[in-house]
Amino acid sequence: MNAPFNPPRAAHREPFIAFVCDETTAEALRPIAIEQGWNPEKVNKGGLRNAVQTLSVSASPNVLFVDLSESGDPLNDINALAEVCEPGTVVIAAGQVNDVRLYRDLVASGIQDYLLKPLNPDMLREAFTHAYATLNAPKGSADPSAERPHCAVAVIGTRGGVGASTIATSLAWLTSDKGGRTTALLDLDVHFGTGALALDLEPGRGLTDAIENPSRIDGLFIERAMVKASDKLAVLSAEAPINSPVMTDGAAFFQLQEEIRGAFECTVIDLPRTMLVNYPHLITDVQVAVLVTELTLAAARDTIRILSWFKSNAPHTTVIVVANRVPASGVLEISRKDFEGSIERRIDYVLPYDPKTAVQAAKLGKPLAEAGKAVKGLAPLAEIAEKVVALTDAGEEGKEKSKAKAKADAAGRGMSLFAKLNLKLPKKQ
Repeated sequence: MNAPFNPPRAAHREPFIAFVCDETTAEALRPIAIEQGWNPEKVNKGGLRNAVQTLSVSASPNVLFVDLSESGDPLNDINALAEVCEPGTVVIAAGQVNDVRLYRDLVASGIQDYLLKPLNPDMLREAFTHAYATLNAPKGSADPSAERPHCAVAVIGTRGGVGASTIATSLAWLTSDKGGRTTALLDLDVHFGTGALALDLEPGRGLTDAIENPSRIDGLFIERAMVKASDKLAVLSAEAPINSPVMTDGAAFFQLQEEIRGAFECTVIDLPRTMLVNYPHLITDVQVAVLVTELTLAAARDTIRILSWFKSNAPHTTVIVVANRVPASGVLEISRKDFEGSIERRIDYVLPYDPKTAVQAAKLGKPLAEAGKAVKGLAPLAEIAEKVVALTDAGEEGKEKSKAKAKADAAGRGMSLFAKLNLKLPKKQ
């Protein structure tokens, strides 16, 4: 409750709301609220139960005061409050139980302070002074972001099963954990998305609610709908019933991207390839696309088609081609050299087939990059994340250099796919 993804949003909330259990506490709070310049009418009766009910349907304030006197299980009740109280709110609790263990547990759960009743004016003034200090404290990781452009990357698989979702989850983890940027993983495979599953999380209903009610999408919706994987990584995913088709013109997806841009420093979109056909506007603000493929004939065909789509529909987007799950030895359907000749450009990164690490990551509920951080063959994952961030930070200059390199690598134009691959087909008898 005290670690906002988007600190500036606090300016749009009520400055103060209190929920107390008795008139004595209310009378102690009102004059202090007036001293602070707050509306004394924001001191409400009903204690923690009323707080949970009220904040489940309205925005939480900058400073929230809750009375735990009528709570039979204060720690669990505070956790229930945390579910409806978006990040960024400073919570001050009060109660009649004088127990240092309870105090420590409540502070560990995210509240700012726990005051023992009966309350006195000096105690309240000191608590609110500390609350203001927390709200106004400089956010070290947020300051540099003001000068950096938002990093938006889409990860697209040329074929089903090439591992695009695995790479998307790893890139999101790397930009948040290693890059230190607040990151949103937006999994747009509404029925079969694995973004939350790969991080051992429940996906929630945020994405399906957004599709069904696009008018609800705003900053507050984003803060409540995103499922936190860590202090700097949150996921918006879904497991919609497979008997419920998605009925949308794509406006909800686009609006989600817009709101996420305002709340996070980086967006990683796990984008099914069919989305390029149905909702091409989703690429409008994407600076980098990571195209994940395999070394097969079908993947070569679809890589050519998707690269052509980007050239015609999103020339502003830098495309990084990643060959995934490439066996270290054995027979390949297409060699890397022939594949590169067919798509008229080089493969940027090659990731080896490593089933042992993949199984370990799935069992631990961790991204492949985290589970395999000591595996030398998976080092390109970190390189891809660094390249994506460098391209977005460099802006237009970085894009132009990347495109110039891609043009220099192009070869074999005007040939058919089979001609490029120089495949010998069996002659007809």
